[in-house]
Amino acid sequence: MIKSGWVLGLFSLIGIGLVSLTYLVTHEQIAENERLFVLKNLHELIPESLHDNDLLENTVQIVDSSAFGSEHEVTIYRAIKDGQLIALVASPTAPDGYNGSIKLLVAIKKNGELMGVRAISHHETPGLGDAIDTNKSDWIYSFNSKSLQEPEIKQWRVKRDGGEFDQFTGATITPRAVVKMVLKTLQYYKANHNVLTNTDE
Repeated sequence: MIKSGWVLGLFSLIGIGLVSLTYLVTHEQIAENERLFVLKNLHELIPESLHDNDLLENTVQIVDSSAFGSEHEVTIYRAIKDGQLIALVASPTAPDGYNGSIKLLVAIKKNGELMGVRAISHHETPGLGDAIDTNKSDWIYSFNSKSLQEPEIKQWRVKRDGGEFDQFTGATITPRAVVKMVLKTLQYYKANHNVLTNTDE
């Protein structure tokens, strides 16, 4: 019994050691891959030619459940050129997707007009809700150039709810969640415009 215990203990220590070594070897690469993934998506929305700062360095962190409907932290990336704010990208999370949360990137020009939207993380049903991906459909591009004035607020819904935005065949919950969160993000930007566009912070 004692010998077996020692053997089990030895194997446990070896296992822990291997897991720790694997983490030390891979965690920096994983972090770098995640950084490059976010940067790639940011540059799809705001091309490098439009800013001269590091988008990943000029950020603001926000937690505002009353504005975004969840406790998820929202990162605001600010694109600046020649000292002037060009646009910002918010990373809100829609908590009410069909299969869970949907993390978005919402790019907004300084004048409040959308440059674009991307879904960067979700668990929506393949063939239905995953049409929010740009490699599945062009639906997400329908947000381009939209604002709080165009369309008017009451039209910021999917067509089934009396709004302007298409839903997917057999899937309404996913696009409804995305439309609602993009609207919340625009409203947050309008309400906090002075703070979010202050490049001296």
